[in-house]
Amino acid sequence: MSCRWNSHGLPFLPGYTFRDVTKSAFHRPQTLSYNNGYALPRRPTVGIGQDPLLSEQLTQQEISELAFETPDITYGPFDKTVHEDFIPAHVALDKKVLRYYGYFMEAILYSPEEEFRVRPVVIYYYLEDDSICIIEPTVENSGIPQGMRLKRHHFPKSEHGEHYHWKDLNLGMDLEVYGVKYRITQCDAFTKEFMEREGIILNDPEPMPVDPYIKHREKPLHCHTTPSAFDNLYKFLNMDRKVLRFFALSEDADSLYGESRPVTIHYFLVDDTVEIAEVHEPNSGRDPFPILMRRQGIPKKIKSETFPSCVMEVSKEEVDEYYSPKDFQVGQRIKLLGRNFLLYDCDGFTKEYYHKSHPEMEMKSIEIPKKVEMPQDRKKAIPPYNGFGTLEDSLQNCLHLIPEPPKVNVVKKLENDQKVLRYSARLESQNPEDETRRFILSYFLSNDMISVFEKTIRNSGIIGGKFLEKTRVPKPGSTVDNPEFYSPADFAIGATVEVFGHRFVLTDADHYVLKYLESNSSNIPSKTLESLRRKTSVNAVHIQCDEHKGRKRK
Repeated sequence: MSCRWNSHGLPFLPGYTFRDVTKSAFHRPQTLSYNNGYALPRRPTVGIGQDPLLSEQLTQQEISELAFETPDITYGPFDKTVHEDFIPAHVALDKKVLRYYGYFMEAILYSPEEEFRVRPVVIYYYLEDDSICIIEPTVENSGIPQGMRLKRHHFPKSEHGEHYHWKDLNLGMDLEVYGVKYRITQCDAFTKEFMEREGIILNDPEPMPVDPYIKHREKPLHCHTTPSAFDNLYKFLNMDRKVLRFFALSEDADSLYGESRPVTIHYFLVDDTVEIAEVHEPNSGRDPFPILMRRQGIPKKIKSETFPSCVMEVSKEEVDEYYSPKDFQVGQRIKLLGRNFLLYDCDGFTKEYYHKSHPEMEMKSIEIPKKVEMPQDRKKAIPPYNGFGTLEDSLQNCLHLIPEPPKVNVVKKLENDQKVLRYSARLESQNPEDETRRFILSYFLSNDMISVFEKTIRNSGIIGGKFLEKTRVPKPGSTVDNPEFYSPADFAIGATVEVFGHRFVLTDADHYVLKYLESNSSNIPSKTLESLRRKTSVNAVHIQCDEHKGRKRK
């Protein structure tokens, strides 16, 4: 390792540097000098025996070319080459996977039937990050834990830290990972196209070797005795999770009303058991039990007719025959454990099963018999309004056991917030004392409520203030189940508004009422608008007369 030495003879390392004590000028040297107002680089001092650097003489043609040349800094170079956009590898190779098919051999110890086992695998190579994973396809009822064999990661290639690359994979080769050799035999079309496009020639595909144990199992077992009529192992391997599904009606003629309820009957082919599930209907009033009859074998014939079935459970020794698929015929009735069921339809798998196994049975669906409509109860009458609370709140007590708040029109409330129509009114009464009473009727557009405020008149003997809280006022003659409330269309000048037995006659309105009703004239009767316009014009005349009288007095 070479190191530099400073003027003191010490190596130029941290801790060995010293400041030059003889240095007295610490300024930066000037590199430019001005000549005729232009900054020019200073020529280096010419030492003894050295020649100054002389600039080359430019010809007049070169000077003119420099004068008329377009600088590249301002406009950029004239380059017509098209540069392709850079795409990173994790974007270009995203979701691009090479798939190889292979196998590995597993040695079987201490077994007289097999020496080794051939287990197929699928190798996935992810081009995005050069990671690999190995998955073994799942074989049903194999008894071997299968699925993900090696999770996705970089497979080590050697002890020097190298990893397998897609260039190292080919057909007909052994991929050794963690002491297990995986023989690659085949690949998919995308992998073959990708490798050929990259210049790698794939070897010829190899056939998958046959597992000797599976080949041995295909041969029938040598049996010295007569085989049983029903092979439980065969039924388990071939009929597991195969269920016949029938749609039926449970006919309960012995009940009070003779009701028929829809049910679903499941027949499990693996062990000839039957399960009945009830189809729940909304608002049926029945408890939603998941199963009407649990999964069990239903006996068809019992050896002894006097067997006390209501006391003891039936065992296999007392049963001669159980229900089989031949007993379930669509369109006919079947009796299961004392209940009658009408089979009216089945699903597609059930029809296909009967078409293959029992072609003599036709599984044609039938129409469901219509239910006998019970006489409907008369409509419950809503009691009359008792005057307590608002009409909507009282109605909720009749509709729900626990009253709910009435629904509010949120859009209308937000659009008409703080919009109030005010009218002047007088009370229509037979008492002469009520003739001088004056009221202000306010109509709130946000919730269609009305409030009444009485003006205070001195020495009248009547206390003014709030006469009616904000509430919705129904029109006379409206019913509780279909109430009709007052709206701005009913408030014309001179009209009578009946508020819970009190009659108010509208005498005047503010200017905002006419302005609002004219903007919504499509919903307002012309009679109401005309009365407001007439009253507004009369008020304007009175104001002008008052102003004229005031000027004369002055």
